[in-house]
Amino acid sequence: MKKQISQNRIFSILVVAAILFLWSCSKQEKAVDPASIQVSGELKPELTAPPKVPFPVGNRPAKKLIIDMEILEQEGEMVNGVKYIYWTFGGSVPGSFIRTRIGDEVEFTLKNHPDNKLPHNIDLHAVTGPGGGAESSFVAPGHEITFSFKTLNPGLYVYHCATAPVGMHIANGMYGLILVEPEGGLAPVDKEYYIMQGDFYTKGAHGQPGLQPFDMQKAVDENADYVVFNGKVGALNGDNAITAKVGETVRLFVGNGGPNLVSSFHVIGEIFDRVHIEGGSAINENVQTTLIPAGGAAIVEFKVDVPGTFILVDHSIFRAFNKGALGMLKVQGEEDKTIYSGKKQEGIYNPEGRALQSMPGEAPAIPTATSAAERVKLGKQIYSQTCFACHQGEGQGIPGVFPPLANSDYLNADVDRAIDIVLHGKTGEITVNGEKYNSVMTAQTLSDEEVANVLTFIYNNWGNNKTEVTPQMVAKVKK
Repeated sequence: MKKQISQNRIFSILVVAAILFLWSCSKQEKAVDPASIQVSGELKPELTAPPKVPFPVGNRPAKKLIIDMEILEQEGEMVNGVKYIYWTFGGSVPGSFIRTRIGDEVEFTLKNHPDNKLPHNIDLHAVTGPGGGAESSFVAPGHEITFSFKTLNPGLYVYHCATAPVGMHIANGMYGLILVEPEGGLAPVDKEYYIMQGDFYTKGAHGQPGLQPFDMQKAVDENADYVVFNGKVGALNGDNAITAKVGETVRLFVGNGGPNLVSSFHVIGEIFDRVHIEGGSAINENVQTTLIPAGGAAIVEFKVDVPGTFILVDHSIFRAFNKGALGMLKVQGEEDKTIYSGKKQEGIYNPEGRALQSMPGEAPAIPTATSAAERVKLGKQIYSQTCFACHQGEGQGIPGVFPPLANSDYLNADVDRAIDIVLHGKTGEITVNGEKYNSVMTAQTLSDEEVANVLTFIYNNWGNNKTEVTPQMVAKVKK
């Protein structure tokens, strides 16, 4: 009897031990690449929002990758109290980081959320093919599209939206990075981070609170209100700073979405041990500042030798201290006074403010038309600078996206309405020549004379009703 009880007790102990062992195993990390999920012999790689990057590819062989990316148009905050409608790949600016290796076959599905207002596509600079994939990926709201490509060249590449007007889509945040690692992967480091610069253009001045619309004229003039890392002022400051420990090696994947400005990327108090020039295979060593063109990238690597807060900047320095291109790398660890013994101060430089000095002088006057023919001539020049990208050279528009101005029943029906749209913009569904359009027409920063000239040009071309619009008519609609 005692022997039977003893055997039962041993059996119970073994069962409990087995359960505990299985529970413990389920809690441990699996000894596989955590950056991806194997699905039916295919790999679904991890996509990450900045400043995080996916797990390195290591020594894995080339595979078929299944990538799903969703486009979201959503409100965010540029800086305290300043709101902005960002257009995003994956819900972040920059878009999700994509990590591949040379020889991968990528099946890419791009999804345009049904609540979005505009069609979009994607041009990946890592792609060898028409438009970098843009010609195959044009997708309307509520739809998805799939295309495929093979990664042929190692390097760090930009991707961005290439739907007309291309500059507007990029300026609203539609860019990101795709890394193609070489065979065998990049050399191991302790920390990796994802940083991307962009310039933004708002109707209001720098720091003016409220929901700020995009300003096309400022963008054309390359007069940025904000130049920032990772989509907003302070994205890498304070509690959002990237971190490392003394003795660790840091790799930064740095891109520049633009759309206009080049980046003079610099870390104050550090020297880059290695720089993959423009994201390619050529290596430069012991670099202080590296130039990153709009639509380009660089990989910078360095070892941190002393503790402190190191400031990341665009060394076109007014952009850093006045427009937002400033971040932090916080390094913890033991001091080494043989390397640096000076006084350290935790924190960020005080911004120098946005008050601007000026020089005397007047801008040249806007040309004034003295006849309808002259108004058409001046209006043609304004059209080519302001309207061409969306409405095209012959006023034909872009099917399903931007309505035609040529032989337009909507345009010819109401001149005052057309003036109002140029002055104040237009959002929502309209019907033009029997077709429905639901996109965004931004308000144009034009004088009364310029509005009159460009509309007179449009009305006197492409089968429209020959109306001459005058500055007095524009002023009346303004009131």
